Order: sequence, then structure tokens, then C-alpha cells
Amino acid sequence: MKRMKKPLKAAAFFAAIVLAAGMPLSLGNSIYSAEPLTAYAAEESYQEGSNGTCYYKKYSDHIEISSFKSTDVDSLTVPDSIDGLPVTVIGIYAGQLCKMKTLTLPDTLKEIGPYAFGYCPNLTTLNIPDSIEQISFRAFEECSSLETINFPDHLVKTGSFTFENTPWLNAQRKKDPLVIVNGAVIDGRTCSGDVVIPSGVKYVASGAFSRNEKITSCVVPSGVSEITDDMFFYCSNLKSVELKGCTSLGIMTFAYCNKLTDIKLSGKLTKIDGYAFADITATATITFRGSQSKWNAVEKPSNDAFLQRANMVFDENYQEPDDEVIGDINKDGACNKKDAELLQSWLLVKPNTELADWKAGDLNKDDKLDASDLSRLKKIILTK
Repeated sequence: MKRMKKPLKAAAFFAAIVLAAGMPLSLGNSIYSAEPLTAYAAEESYQEGSNGTCYYKKYSDHIEISSFKSTDVDSLTVPDSIDGLPVTVIGIYAGQLCKMKTLTLPDTLKEIGPYAFGYCPNLTTLNIPDSIEQISFRAFEECSSLETINFPDHLVKTGSFTFENTPWLNAQRKKDPLVIVNGAVIDGRTCSGDVVIPSGVKYVASGAFSRNEKITSCVVPSGVSEITDDMFFYCSNLKSVELKGCTSLGIMTFAYCNKLTDIKLSGKLTKIDGYAFADITATATITFRGSQSKWNAVEKPSNDAFLQRANMVFDENYQEPDDEVIGDINKDGACNKKDAELLQSWLLVKPNTELADWKAGDLNKDDKLDASDLSRLKKIILTK
């Protein structure tokens, strides 16, 4: 029998995640952050149902998979529609501990929820459909055979420890400790020293640097507006951070960073979460690239001890230079195969082919575009 229900409210969902994960609701004077599913945040009634493969929640315009009926299968195929509605979300824990060797995800899917396919020991390859927008925290953690992940050719937001302890992540870290895919930083927990995130990056995953004791400073480019939850949580030797384009600081962003003494904040900043600077004992100089009145207008906690101790500097005349992304000739903020296809079309003199920034494609710096630039561009893309 189908029953009408309401989705969990944000606070209730947060508590459910924390308790299910075995985490305390408080950490000293701070709280544990968990990322809820975001694509369908508004409350809406749904019906529970099931078919031969799974249990699901049926909303007015989409389906969310709640769980799969059997985890002891060699192959798992997620349907693209149920009852005429597209399957767009795979919910929390839905496929955890599944023994499948192959996983087929539909082109309708937008979001993969927390812990969705964690601890699936036989999964070797993950093909992420082009429709995906977000893969939440720990979605594929401890998939001990997962060596290959094929991402779509666009930015996909990930969460804390999305691919934790997988062969794929270990291999990426060996190539570069700052793991970046299509303009998104997925992981930086093995970085060390002074880290400068490339200008083409538009998103940094929550918890990307958390508990990294070797990082000492970080520059985040102007394309990253959202400083996500827990990004630098417990980075005990982090001394300075420059956030060029941030508009918001998430929960626990700098919690327990007790050597943090130099922060540069964008004048675009509008909100600081009440726990962004939780439990920091250091005294910092905060340079705000805007006026004092604009700083006063920022939504922030009124009783935050770290902010109250800080030495404030207001730099109203600062001009942020434009970030140039090498190879980004279509000016979409990333260098990918779309740029190579565009340059190739231009070199073949195809009608109506326009380059938004031809200089970004002049990779051999000879003030012209030719086949050698195209060859270099392809090499850059292939090594990402």
C-alpha cells in the first residue's frame, strides 16, 4: 500500500544523517556539518512505491530511488523512469554494500545522495551520465576496486570524501595531490605547503582540505564564489588564506585552524556562517576588499570570538585581475574538449565559428593560431 509522506525538513534530515553516521550532534562549541540533497529542497508530498528492482519515492515531477531490493547482484541498472516520471535522484544509502560489478546509471539522473554506493567492493568502473549535477558526501567511499571513473565533460559538484579510499582517488593523488576534474577540486588532503588553486576552478568540494596538517597557505581563485562547509576543517598548520571571489563562508570552514593569522576576503562577501571560524584560538589580520560599511552589511555572527579579536583592514581600492584559463577559448571557465573542437572548426574555416578569446588558445605564444596550438591544447586536455 502506498502512503503519503513529507520529505524531511533540513534540520531533521541533518540530525538523521549525523545519527546514522554515528557522529555527535555537537563538537565542543561547534557542530558537525552534513550536506543535504539540494536539487529538490522545497517540501512536497510524495508516494512510496516499488517495482521489481527498487523502492522509490514518487514526487509530482520526478522519482527518487530509496533502496534496491537486492544487493547480491552482478549488475545493477538504475531505471530512467518509473510510472512515466524521470528518475533524477538516488537517495541516502540506496545502494550501499551492493556486490555489483557493473553499475548503469540513467541519463535522467541529476543527483547521487550521501553514502549511496559506499562499500561496494566489486565495482571497478563508474560511468557518470552527462545529466549529473551533484554527487554527495561519501557516495562511493570504500569502493575498493573502483579504478576508473568517467566524468561528463562539465563541472560536477562533489562532497566530503565522495571517493574516499578508492584506487581511482589514490591514482589521481599520485598524478597531482590537488585533484581537479572539469573545473572542480575534488580533493586536496595530500597537498602540502603553499597551495594555489588554478584560475579555471569554479568549485571546491566541502572538506577538500580537511584535516590536512601539511598545508600552510591557500589561494582560492575568483571563480570560486562558494566556500563550502568544512573546506579547511582542522588544517592545524594553515596560516594564510586568500579567497578572491567568495560570497559566502560555509559551516566549519576554518574550524580548529589555530595558526590562521592572515585572511583576505573578497568584497563580494555577503554571508559568514555562525560556525565558520569555530574554536580558533589564533588572532588574525582580516583584509576585506571593500569598505567598512560593506563589511558591516555582511551577514555574520555577532558574538564570534575569532572575528571580535581580528585586526580588520579595509582595502576599498583593490581591483581583482581577470583570471585567465589557459586554453579556454570559448570563455566558459574551463579548458576541455569543447575548446579543442572550437579551435579545430576555426582552423578548418567552418562558417560562423567565433573564438571568444583567441589568445587563450595561443599556447606557443607566437601571436597566431595554427595546428601546433591545437596539438598542444589536445595534450593539455588529455592529461587532465
